[in-house]
Amino acid sequence: MDSGSFDWHEVGLTVGQVAERSGVAASALRFYERQGLITSDRTAGNQRRYRGDVLCRVAMIRACQRVGLSIAEIRTALAELPEGQIPGPEDWQRLSQRLEHELHDRIDDLNRALDALLQGTVQGQAEEDAATFPARKRSADGAVDARVPSRSLCGKLSTAKEPAT
Repeated sequence: MDSGSFDWHEVGLTVGQVAERSGVAASALRFYERQGLITSDRTAGNQRRYRGDVLCRVAMIRACQRVGLSIAEIRTALAELPEGQIPGPEDWQRLSQRLEHELHDRIDDLNRALDALLQGTVQGQAEEDAATFPARKRSADGAVDARVPSRSLCGKLSTAKEPAT
């Protein structure tokens, strides 16, 4: 369904309607609700009916997930929104700034990890880890021999720089 062909703030949507309009599986919506990320009201027949803010909240959840926030972090971010009210431009701006900061932190962490790999500083740790997991060989009859000592799983890092002497 084209996102421009429906009212984003319609009240009383069923789980199926929210799933169709948001592109999120109904099971994911129920999970979000169990986690306290979205809320619904119940009909006399115990069917979910979502409030007018649900599609915006689901869009915010998906943006947070793309950045890599945990459910607890998403819950904290959404707690800043007024309950049951449609998020406004200032709410989106606040979330956007938070996600931008989170992305920069994660990029910095990944760059540090990449630098460590390229400098070979993780080689010793990788070899130590490999030694704790013995290699297993299969005998001719297919049985696994767990007594074979391990060799390094990664060998020498080809990108490691040797110190100048």
